[in-house]
Amino acid sequence: MTTSLTPITGSLDELLSGFFVRPVTRDSRGDRPTGFRMDVYETEHAYRVVADLPGIRKEDINISIVGAEVSVAAEAKREHTVGNGEQALLQERFAGKYHRTLALGHEIDEAKAQAKYVNGVLELTLPKSENSLPKRITIQ
Repeated sequence: MTTSLTPITGSLDELLSGFFVRPVTRDSRGDRPTGFRMDVYETEHAYRVVADLPGIRKEDINISIVGAEVSVAAEAKREHTVGNGEQALLQERFAGKYHRTLALGHEIDEAKAQAKYVNGVLELTLPKSENSLPKRITIQ
């Protein structure tokens, strides 16, 4: 006699979905991530954003800053590498557009912002605008 644990396993997976693992946004087919992973750090005077964009050329990355919002858009282009007489058995590499927007707590000084892209990792240094920093008032 064999018993199937699929209904129990499926229910348990559904119950714990997103509890231990942060869900990744998927496209309408449900099989491709539509975002990219990033870390955001803050100091008293600046933000630092580190984003993984493997396989993307720096020419295909666009960064825009409006006030306290920072947007990163990128496009992964994929060359068709199927040769003569070949058929693709598995294709997992994503080709398409990525887009993320962050709403930060302080406006960014766009003139001092810097971007560096090395080995598939984008690093942004985003100084906070002096106008958005708290002002200290001296008591007389």
